[in-house]
Amino acid sequence: MRVSFVVRALALLGPVSAAFAQTPTAAPAASLGPLTVEKIMRDPAQWIGTAPSNIYWGEDGKRIYFNWNPDKNRRDSLYAVAPSGGTPRKISFRDQLNLPPNTGVYDQKFTRKVYEKDGDIYLLDLKTNKARRVTSTAERESDAAFALQGQLVSYTRGGNLFTWNPTNGETVQRTDFRKGNNPAKGSPTDQSEKYLKAQQLALFQVIQQRDKDQQDRQRVQKALNKLRPKAIYLGLKTVRNLQLSPDGRFVTYSLVQEPGSEKVAIVPNFVTASGFTEDLSTRTKVGAPQTAMELGIYDIGRDTTFVLGYRDLKGLDEMPAYRKEYQLKAKAPTTADSTKATAKKAEKPATELRRVAPFGPFWSDNGERAFLVMRSADNKDRWIVGLDPSTQKIILLDRQRDEAWINGPGIGYGAGNVGWLPDNKRVWFQSEESGYSHLYTVDVTNQQRKALTSGKFEIQKAELSRDKKTWYLSANKTHPGEQHFYRMPVSGGQMTQITTLPGAYEVTVSPNEKTLAVRYSYSNKPWELFVMDNKPGAKMRQLTNSLTTEFKSYAWRDPEVITIKARDGADVYARLYRPVNAVVEGPAVIFVHGAGYLQNAHKWWSQYSREYMFHNLLADQGYTVLDIDYRGSSGYGRDVRTGIYRFMGGKDLSDHVDGAKLLTEKYGISPQRIGIYGGSYGGFITLMAMFTEPEVFKAGAALRSVTDWAHYNHGYTDNILNEPYNDSIAYARSSPIYHAEGLKGALLMCHGMVDTNVHFQDIVRLTQRLIELKKENWELAVYPVEDHGFVEPSSWTDEYKRILKLFNTNLKSTTPGGTGTSTGGQ
Repeated sequence: MRVSFVVRALALLGPVSAAFAQTPTAAPAASLGPLTVEKIMRDPAQWIGTAPSNIYWGEDGKRIYFNWNPDKNRRDSLYAVAPSGGTPRKISFRDQLNLPPNTGVYDQKFTRKVYEKDGDIYLLDLKTNKARRVTSTAERESDAAFALQGQLVSYTRGGNLFTWNPTNGETVQRTDFRKGNNPAKGSPTDQSEKYLKAQQLALFQVIQQRDKDQQDRQRVQKALNKLRPKAIYLGLKTVRNLQLSPDGRFVTYSLVQEPGSEKVAIVPNFVTASGFTEDLSTRTKVGAPQTAMELGIYDIGRDTTFVLGYRDLKGLDEMPAYRKEYQLKAKAPTTADSTKATAKKAEKPATELRRVAPFGPFWSDNGERAFLVMRSADNKDRWIVGLDPSTQKIILLDRQRDEAWINGPGIGYGAGNVGWLPDNKRVWFQSEESGYSHLYTVDVTNQQRKALTSGKFEIQKAELSRDKKTWYLSANKTHPGEQHFYRMPVSGGQMTQITTLPGAYEVTVSPNEKTLAVRYSYSNKPWELFVMDNKPGAKMRQLTNSLTTEFKSYAWRDPEVITIKARDGADVYARLYRPVNAVVEGPAVIFVHGAGYLQNAHKWWSQYSREYMFHNLLADQGYTVLDIDYRGSSGYGRDVRTGIYRFMGGKDLSDHVDGAKLLTEKYGISPQRIGIYGGSYGGFITLMAMFTEPEVFKAGAALRSVTDWAHYNHGYTDNILNEPYNDSIAYARSSPIYHAEGLKGALLMCHGMVDTNVHFQDIVRLTQRLIELKKENWELAVYPVEDHGFVEPSSWTDEYKRILKLFNTNLKSTTPGGTGTSTGGQ
């Protein structure tokens, strides 16, 4: 590196760095002119415009509501517009107080809606548009729903379930959950104590009378208690998801056991209003004990409780395949060990059952049947089971097993997208059984399954119409990089495409289902609000115009979506940005999107809008830019999603190496002029590229990077790499800190110091590793006020000026066949 880390760190605190001073806001311009980092990294709301978001219909279908900011204020405001068009109207704070929220639960006939607002419960009559206030307390009520087939409104308060009768206004407490343990009863249990009590009763009349009085009081209290719910003591557990069964016989609830006082990572915040360093308590690290859940059943008639058993779940004792690899590597037993093993041959080994989390129950509309979704703690199994709460029995309806991990559109990490068909016999759900997330049904009476959709595409969203005769679907059927809106008969059949233009559509159906509110965008056109008839090929009518004249003055590129043939034969999609006058042996930059499971090589407006604009700037300056949906990305099915299992930095990195090869073979790029950059997961891949493929990538900028997966969170990392103490091989080959000795090219690292996602500690540990390895061609830029996602325009500007200088210094000024080693630091 050009200067030592210590000197570099001191320089960052001085006037040289722009990261610590607010960049003055540039005066509005009618024309953007040539792109610069300073221009494109300004506050987007001030110079681009703010896209409409959070679209929803008014309950009467006469207005479309959305968040918007055409006035360039500090934050978005609520607007409304008629579907027929006109100027959107800003909703005053006073009017917002009288509006019901866009969340809530409808009854089966969609004539009423119950919801929480400001901690109280309301019941809205959709015919009269009048709301009744169900509760008005200082304590918060939540989880509003209908109960007893719509006869009652249910809600929770203070961890207990209540119901309210709209007919007579009666409120009934249905549960009495209490913290701690059941206090000891008065009767002695020890034999000596029993003897002493009997002796006292025999000797003293006053004790006899008092004992009789106490028994009389207990009999009266017991009679009164029959009118109240059973006191259920939770110990150290808590309850969630309280539900009254449709017949009122049972209350089901999730029993939650939080882990003990596990060590939590601390992130110091140095730049504070108090002037003192303040510690931010963030999270545990992967492998720490996790929350455990069970399903509790309160049988009201029998006045007793049960915890659902699941020992008989198919495959519950199946060991994950990766564990066998470690068993095979274990040392052969010694003679003494063999003798002991022979002596114990007759003993049956204890079966190890995996921990399971239940979700539900989900009741049929007629209230006669229920099912649960159950997930194994290692996330390699998902079961859908029928539930009979009266017998506490479950019956298997569907099992999805994935030796990597269960996920995908409509599946997620909880219950997923599930429900009942109107016949009250078939459960619908999404599954990746075919390799792509599709819609299925299973008949609870005979366990027969049926696929409603199929093909090499994903159902990304699915919901039933209000009359439950039609499916509304969002899918990438026409192209992986397009998302269209479809309808389909409830029992399957032809998917009728409603939308037509290339791009992506976020559709909200009107209450009468005749009209669609559509948020639409294309590759070089940010999101706007449209409306259209709910008919195939209907014309869209634009309702918002969010973009500024300045933004529209530049001809933003429509990147070509191409495929790269990977070394294993897979087709890998990518966005390609090319300069107008490309030169032979020119430079190229490969961008790596974050998150891993995310899609960016598509035909709609990227969530990486700043990076998109930066790629236009790079192309203007003669760079070819490649933006790859590498293995692990979303939108391409199960095999791509899980292609990084147990080896991050494997196929996901080789896809970028194959992309670099394509650039040299097809687009005339010099193999000595290829750089790489990205943030978060993209920063991780950049580090792995610079450390393990130094002959391919001459310069790299790693932003907010994971450097050691053993220090990241559990929910994300455990799915892909398992636990570090169970699968150390996966962590060693996937963590850049183990490969830092391979660095040859120029490396820039940037990190926010108050990053509560990928902690600043990550980059500090790697920095120390580079120092000990005596590496010199690197630098670290730190941003004291930034979290994982930067906020301040000054920070964005400083970061991307450094990235541009890195590439200009090492890629544009390097002669073909040479090597670049300068980080181009300021």
